[in-house]
Amino acid sequence: MLRSISLTISLFLAAVSSAPALTLSLSDIGPRVRAAHPSLKAARMAVEEARGRQLGAGRLSNPTVGLDSRNETYLSPGEVMFSLDQSFPITKRLRLEKQLTAQLVTAAELEVKDAERRLISEAQTLAVQILAIEQQRSLRQQQTELATKLSEFVTGRAKAGELSALDAAQAQVDAQRLIVEARKLEGESRSLLGTLKPMLNLDPDDALSLSGKLPEMNVPGKGANWVLRADYQLAEAKVIASQTDIGLAKANKWQDVSAGIFAGPETQNAPGDDRRTNGVIGFRISLPLPFWNKNEGQVAEKTAAAERVRLEQAALGKQIRSDAENARKDMQMSHDLARETRDKLLPLVIEQTGKLEKAYESGQADLLTILRAREQRLALEAAALDAVRDFHLARIRYETAIGKHAPATPAPKPVR
Repeated sequence: MLRSISLTISLFLAAVSSAPALTLSLSDIGPRVRAAHPSLKAARMAVEEARGRQLGAGRLSNPTVGLDSRNETYLSPGEVMFSLDQSFPITKRLRLEKQLTAQLVTAAELEVKDAERRLISEAQTLAVQILAIEQQRSLRQQQTELATKLSEFVTGRAKAGELSALDAAQAQVDAQRLIVEARKLEGESRSLLGTLKPMLNLDPDDALSLSGKLPEMNVPGKGANWVLRADYQLAEAKVIASQTDIGLAKANKWQDVSAGIFAGPETQNAPGDDRRTNGVIGFRISLPLPFWNKNEGQVAEKTAAAERVRLEQAALGKQIRSDAENARKDMQMSHDLARETRDKLLPLVIEQTGKLEKAYESGQADLLTILRAREQRLALEAAALDAVRDFHLARIRYETAIGKHAPATPAPKPVR
């Protein structure tokens, strides 16, 4: 029995450990974050909270039922009165309350969209860094293979007495240096993957890998449409809601009117054994007058708040335009740097390195010159990859600035 349980547990652990790794491309990151990020799942509940508040808004208060009993005295008869009272506004307060809560639902939905925009940007930034590191690791592996071949060549020549044993040792050190750099990059990639996993709703032990390479570099033109960015639409929704809030504050100048009916029997003893019973029915109304409190304070507060959100929206628009243009300029600069390095500098260095290697094999150059030339080539190739990485990081900032991956629908215009 115990052996069977142990075998079952072993098979289960083997199945868990052999679970396939989740493989995503850079284009898969946005949809995955939108669907699986734990913070977004929690944020969407704020929308449900706003909808719940909307259900209870714009409704009349519940009616009240009363019972009033009085004993008979020498001055008044006995009474038992039943009453029903209802309060209702004489302004458009209920309609404004309903309208305001609907606008707040829209604002809550836009807040979720804005959270999507920011979280997708963070996840894509991590993914670009990981893919860039993988390209750097691939470059180090290629350089390590070249360094290993050089080390083997120098070692063989050194054993034959044609080259110095110091050159062989130096070539081995250079190859080992590249191996260490590749391992360091591997550690950086693992750390970034660990940061990315929670954003994709993965556990620390879940396997995750990124496929593909960084896409081609294309610099967008000026004049991108950014008005559908979620936080800008959120600011627009707040401006509209603030106007509704002002109308609601003005409507609250008049408090609710209370109206009701009352009815009941009225009894009184007469001389002798006679007992008189009469019926009473009536109507009453109560209207609070705005003599001492006209709600000026709340109206002034809501008016100032409306001006504040209007100014905040204008400031946000300027900031968005600045962020988008700065990111676009960074893209252009990184694009030009990568092209210049790849198309102009690298071919010259590769050609020069090849000539030096042939000269070294014929005894016309020393090993230090070869290693320095290879180091320059590695530095240029790494710089070109860094420029490509910086381009895509700027591209992500640009797309985040214009709200490309989480656009919002325009906020509705206020109802006058």
